[in-house]
Amino acid sequence: MSNRTIIHLDLDTFFVSVERLINSALIGKPIIIGGMSDRGVVSSCSYEARQFGVHSAMPMRMAKQLCGDAIYIRGDMEEYSKQSKLVTDIISESAPVYEKASIDEHYIDLTGMDRFFGSLKWSHELRERIIKNTGLPISFGLSTNKTVSKIATGEAKPNGELFVPQENVKPFLFPLSIRKIPMIGKQSYRLLRSMGVSTIKTLSMIPPEMIVQVMGKNGIVAWKKANGIDNTPVVQYSERKSISTERTFDKDTTDMTRLRNILVSMVEKIAFELRNKQKLTGCVTVKIRYSNFDTHTLQKHLPYTSFDHVLMQTALELFERLYTRRMLIRLIGVRFSHMVGGSQQLDLFDDKPEMANLYQAMDNIRLRYGKKAVRRAVGVS
Repeated sequence: MSNRTIIHLDLDTFFVSVERLINSALIGKPIIIGGMSDRGVVSSCSYEARQFGVHSAMPMRMAKQLCGDAIYIRGDMEEYSKQSKLVTDIISESAPVYEKASIDEHYIDLTGMDRFFGSLKWSHELRERIIKNTGLPISFGLSTNKTVSKIATGEAKPNGELFVPQENVKPFLFPLSIRKIPMIGKQSYRLLRSMGVSTIKTLSMIPPEMIVQVMGKNGIVAWKKANGIDNTPVVQYSERKSISTERTFDKDTTDMTRLRNILVSMVEKIAFELRNKQKLTGCVTVKIRYSNFDTHTLQKHLPYTSFDHVLMQTALELFERLYTRRMLIRLIGVRFSHMVGGSQQLDLFDDKPEMANLYQAMDNIRLRYGKKAVRRAVGVS
């Protein structure tokens, strides 16, 4: 697995770049995107705003204190989803195997390509093509695995590219802060710092059994990453990658209230799975089968989300449009596809973080007491 070639592409300050594409007057100015109220959260900010100490997930109130002169924008997930798809389309035309890791990140497996065409040259040309066709700045890291490539992209930003060949992996990683390892969050960082570990090199030298004692099984993953070891494959992204559920009735029915309630409970069930897998969906499909076995489906693309209330509304709207024949229904189904990684980003544009907190609280109860522990009243039948 050591001689793989993986590229990680990341759109720089993606939401900000899209806003600048729409309004060039924003170029070079400090931009902060997120919920507009003081209770909102920063979803994205420009490099100019970062110089004042602003960062994503920071409360908007604090951002305003740090950078009062910034231009504040609510954010438009629909536009961001559309621009993200344009980038994915360009990648899918060229790449042998690619994974869409989130709304603004892709991995491509170029292993074996060197025999025909230099991987670095190919990657450079792909990046140029994305910039030319979308107008969006994008950076890439090219190396032997996902971890090193992702860290390299971070070092290449803004709007740059960095190639780290196998023999340079350790010299590249070792001087960097342990913060740069993708899986190390605030808690792990504090824990490691308390042990006197600040660079990747120090972490790489700790005996693996000791790191497991301190950090559990995550410790060994962090230790491997610090040593430049990561065998995770690039998982081919396809529009078929989906999550779905359907229900066949013992007795065919035209009871609309019951059908709507069942649909709501199905959406609730698979939206929980979606959030549990830290995924967002960009497409909802509803399926019905009449008693004569005629089957019909209808789908709708929507801004990436994992919120029940948005998905339920979409599913019910599709069902109303789909069910035209007033015949008995034998089966009903719902599917989420065009899935990408990422926790719910929509709540960051919401003036009411309570909605995101509510979902988190409900999901925590479900994880602890079972999937059926909390349900909407209409979904209980």
